[in-house]
This record gives sequence, structure tokens and C-alpha cells, in this order.
Amino acid sequence: MSPLHNPSQNRLLASLPTAEFEPFAAHLELVQLPLGEMLYEPGLQLQHAYFPTTAIVSLHYVMESGASAESAGVGNEGMVGISLFMGGDTTLSSAVVQTAGHAYRLTGRLLKQEFNRAGVMQRVLLRYTQALMTQMAQTAACMRHHSVEQQLCRWLLLTLDRVCSRDLVMTQEMVASMLGVRRESITQAAGHLQQAGLISYRRGHISVLDRAGLESHSCECYAVVRTELGRLLSDVQFRQVTPAASESSPPQTRPASEGRRPPGAH
Repeated sequence: MSPLHNPSQNRLLASLPTAEFEPFAAHLELVQLPLGEMLYEPGLQLQHAYFPTTAIVSLHYVMESGASAESAGVGNEGMVGISLFMGGDTTLSSAVVQTAGHAYRLTGRLLKQEFNRAGVMQRVLLRYTQALMTQMAQTAACMRHHSVEQQLCRWLLLTLDRVCSRDLVMTQEMVASMLGVRRESITQAAGHLQQAGLISYRRGHISVLDRAGLESHSCECYAVVRTELGRLLSDVQFRQVTPAASESSPPQTRPASEGRRPPGAH
């Protein structure tokens, strides 16, 4: 028994009725995801799906020049590996751990098996996929039409929704990579937000002091993404956590062959 970890900390797993959850619950593996861990690389066969509980995973597209930008983030509201049940088995994006924490891992074979039962899990995963597509589309529009300061507000708010703290561990280089902008632009935008009393920043850490103020400084993109996720999962009935559902193994470190850290991650 682990009082700190259980699958119901992930909204998608928590939404499954006991009758659908129990057949594969014993196959969920609790894994620790360190900052910078690369779960998927472009073009490679996906082997596992990940259901984050306390970790946040960033889906990135990397250009030939080496420049990159985040297309979406995934936390305890979702899962990483939609290509497995969509039929592609590979993806052109990479998946990198943005915030260290834990996730539950399920083999691609079992995920497909449960999806093909055409029960609640299929419906929930398809609705989540629509929400993820909305996030990707909105992120692309935001990067094209809104200021770096507005983009930073959006990104911070989405990150806050996935963690239990207002203190975020991240460097300006990391945020610049997520938003696909120069580090100097992040420095300037973060400086404006700090002067307005919305955040405080010290090397490697950002603390949100005024969430309401951050929302007022953000563009409409944050509200669009949050509202769509809520709409698509509004009728989900969350399973009550039972002793059987809260059992888990101690965090296990994934073998090095399962993922690696991208150059420069630390």
C-alpha cells in the first residue's frame, strides 16, 4: 500500500468504472519520471502509454535546425501515447518530462486491448484526444498571434492546473524552448510580470503570487483549452478510490533503453 500514489490521481484512470478498471489495474506500473527524461523520440515505435499523476510531459516538435517548440503539455488530466490507439504506433513529435514526478505506465498491447473493447475507456480516450487536438491548435494560433508575455501567462496557468503548488521549478532556457522564442524574450516577459506583482522569479524557480492577475494578463487561449477539456469530460463520473484501486508498487526507475535525456537537459 502506498498512501502517496494511486492510479486515481490521473483523471482518465479515475473516470473508469471499477468493472473496466480492475482487469488491467494490476498491469499499471508506477514509474518515476526525472526532469528531462525523453519518453518518445520522433519516428520510433511506441511501446508504452503513460498516465501522469504528478509529472508533466511536454510534446515537442524539433526542426532540422535544432530549434523546437511545445505543441501541448500533458499532466494528470491526460495520457501520453495517443498514437497507440489511433493506429499510428509512431509520432513525429518527442515527449520530454517538463516537471519531474510520477506516472502509471501501461504496455501498448494492453492499451489497445482495452480500447478495442469499445467501452467507457474508448469514449474517454477519444474525448481526451479531441481536447488534446484543441490544445495543439490553440497553441499554434497563440504562438502566431499573441505576445510572448501572453504566451508565458497561458503556459504558466496550464502548468499550475497540473501541479499542487504555486512554485514551479524551471529555467528561462526551458521556458524559451517550450514557447519557441529567444531566452531574452522570456527574461523581458517574466520581468514585466514580476514588476506587476504577478510572479516572483529566481534562477530556476518561478512562484505565482497572483493567479487572478495572471489570468487577466493572458490571452483567450488558456480559457479555450481549459473550457474544452472540462466540456468533453463534464459527464465523467469519477470512481471512488477503494483499497484495491489505491494499491501500487514503489516507484521504479525505467531502464535506460526506454528513454533518454535530450542534450543539455539537467
